[in-house]
Amino acid sequence: MKTKKGILALVVLMLAMIACQATALQPQQPLTASDPVLPVSPIDSNAANPATEQEGLVALYANVNPGTVAIITDQGQGSGFVYDGQGNVVTNYHVIEGATSVEVRFSSGYMAYGKVIGTDLDSDLAVIKVDAPANELYPLPLGNSESLKVGQTVVAIGNPFGLNSTMTVGIISALGRTLDSAHESSEGSFFTAGDIIQTDAAINPGNSGGPLFNINGEVIGVNRAIRTTNFTESGEPLSSGIGFAISVNMVKRVVPVLIEAGKYDYPYLGIASLPSGNLTLPVVEALGLKSYTGAYVTDVVSGGPADVAGLIPGSKSTNIPNLLSGGDLIVGIDGRVVRTFDEMLAYLITNKGPGDSVVLQVLRGDEKADVTVVLGSRP
Repeated sequence: MKTKKGILALVVLMLAMIACQATALQPQQPLTASDPVLPVSPIDSNAANPATEQEGLVALYANVNPGTVAIITDQGQGSGFVYDGQGNVVTNYHVIEGATSVEVRFSSGYMAYGKVIGTDLDSDLAVIKVDAPANELYPLPLGNSESLKVGQTVVAIGNPFGLNSTMTVGIISALGRTLDSAHESSEGSFFTAGDIIQTDAAINPGNSGGPLFNINGEVIGVNRAIRTTNFTESGEPLSSGIGFAISVNMVKRVVPVLIEAGKYDYPYLGIASLPSGNLTLPVVEALGLKSYTGAYVTDVVSGGPADVAGLIPGSKSTNIPNLLSGGDLIVGIDGRVVRTFDEMLAYLITNKGPGDSVVLQVLRGDEKADVTVVLGSRP
């Protein structure tokens, strides 16, 4: 859990909350069958043939576009994709937040009202149920975000500025990022959404909730937000090459529960940590740490899982204002190396649930210790 409200320094802008008015979709011929969309053949990166690469991208778009949709509400517009043959559509929570009417527009031109059946403020995911003919429902194949690597080609398809079925191409710029969630704690701070993919594929207002694909046509993320200082004359944010998407492994973990129960419970450790990137040399020296990497515990929630397990927060003044030394430095979890708080959070939310146990490897001064924590639920 973070100790400061928002991530103002990131200037992360939620796309659909300030989106422009939607424009009508142009009819497009659907595929000839209502079976799930299958991945296209991967592009041979060794061929270095622009024509072959182009053909692969053209085939990818033709194959997966029928499974993408535009989401129109009384407040704005966004994007989404067909999750299954029962009419469940995945989008962002902030796309439908506060909406009294939700319209789903398919790439074929077919339109139907949808009903929100599940929301998750932590991951910014929502599920809409739509009553549509079987020949309009093309569930998209889901990939595996654990296999992603920085530098891989990715494709975004969505509804930027109401321009339906728009395709953009980029690469994975970074993995394991974090953003603030919309889930506010009782102390007024916001919980953290983790396992976020960073991409330079152009994402703009209206792309929120749309799929991010790998080169095989598998969904590997759900586009959520951008960081930018560029704006239109009307104040809408513009892509500056830094976009963020929810990992597909989070989708695979959260969405089935949203369909079944309408909400999802997250594992809760009950600590605050120095943000990733804040473990600079002066900070390491001031804290007297024996490692340059790890998640440094700045605070432990009283009575929370970490407190019960005996994790120790910083308590001694240093030469840096508001920085207290003497806290545990988490360097591993369940035998996996922890280099940053973001990495630890990504592991927790994609692999663990309330009631599960984790073993944290911590450094306490010159000593190493294993601390077993029974995870709670986010309050």
